[in-house]
Amino acid sequence: MVETVSIDVLGLLLVLTVAWIFGGIAERIGYPTMMGELFAGIVFGPPLLGLLQPSNLLDVLSELGVFLLMVYVGMEVDLRELFRLGPQSLLIAFGAFVIPFGFGYGAGIWLGVSTGAALFLGLAMAATSLATKSRILADLELLDTRIANVLLGGALASDVGVLIAFAAVDSYVTAGTLNLLEISVIVAKALGFFVVTIVLGYRFLPLAWAYIENRRERYGFVDKTTAFMFALLVSLLFAQLATLADLHMIIGGFVAGMFLRQSDVEPSLYEHIHTVIYDLAMGFFAPVFFVIVGFDITFDVFFDSFGILVVLVAIAFLGKIIGSWLFALPTLLTSREGLVVGFGMNGRGTVEIIIASVALSAGVIDSQLFSILVFIAIFTTALVPITVTWGVRLLESADELVYVDAEEPS
Repeated sequence: MVETVSIDVLGLLLVLTVAWIFGGIAERIGYPTMMGELFAGIVFGPPLLGLLQPSNLLDVLSELGVFLLMVYVGMEVDLRELFRLGPQSLLIAFGAFVIPFGFGYGAGIWLGVSTGAALFLGLAMAATSLATKSRILADLELLDTRIANVLLGGALASDVGVLIAFAAVDSYVTAGTLNLLEISVIVAKALGFFVVTIVLGYRFLPLAWAYIENRRERYGFVDKTTAFMFALLVSLLFAQLATLADLHMIIGGFVAGMFLRQSDVEPSLYEHIHTVIYDLAMGFFAPVFFVIVGFDITFDVFFDSFGILVVLVAIAFLGKIIGSWLFALPTLLTSREGLVVGFGMNGRGTVEIIIASVALSAGVIDSQLFSILVFIAIFTTALVPITVTWGVRLLESADELVYVDAEEPS
């Protein structure tokens, strides 16, 4: 037993070390850290060198990584801002979801996979990554432009839409058949989950935080650590409720994160909670998850299914651009701005990989399709800085790069 624990700890040490080094390199050259962590898992794990191997400890930490990552993603979503989004962002978010989802589902039917696998393929195509876009737009100094305003708003709405759709697909896959009674029960459970969490989020959380802050002021024994523990307990409660509703726990974590953000916590307490969850998720648990994802990738797809890989990458890339561009036409954006927004919406990153990982764990997709989906996430995300930079130059040459300080908010 002691020997097994020692080997696991050594494996954890090595996983975190390569994740830290390669994540830093990726960030240094302008890409998300998760791409470096994935690369480290591929190179040092079973796909290539085989120096790192899966273990029970790494699997558990990986699961916690997905959960905390989705709590953090939820805390990045401002529900008030989501409801205030202009029609431009919402319309583009709708187009950037529906068109790629339809393309992905159609591609799944063409490949002859199961309906559940086709639905997960559609979700993976429709996924986007708010964090990836924020970083790239900041690096290009575009955060004060109209396209950035619409792009971030669209990505925010799209993230929420994809995860709600994920809950629906997860429910369908759990049912396993077209038995209307069984599907109705599962849908009722899912709706019950959202009703209960909305009541808890809007009614219970504000009262609980008010009680905690009152105790802090009167007795002084409620510190920042206690507040963080309460936030973690709330997140775990929401995850358990999701599990009871036959949904994946990441849905509970995401919803908990959203309500934690808007629960009017005292600013210093909330800032501490946000910082600790960010550090735990991004600095410890999530790197383990992305390295482990690299373990499951197979390069056989480049030999056995290269044509399918190329087709799906093209569908994923063009689907986002076409969907964003088409639904930007009725808005105030120019045709070129709609094209650049489509380029930006292509960065899938974290969300697609999590969806693919859940589908693989559930046995809905095989390792070959999983590898294809991870490569799609890598390829499309890697293209975002290149295509957006080219698009911005196109807008500048056409004098269509609009800054929001000279324009009414969209």
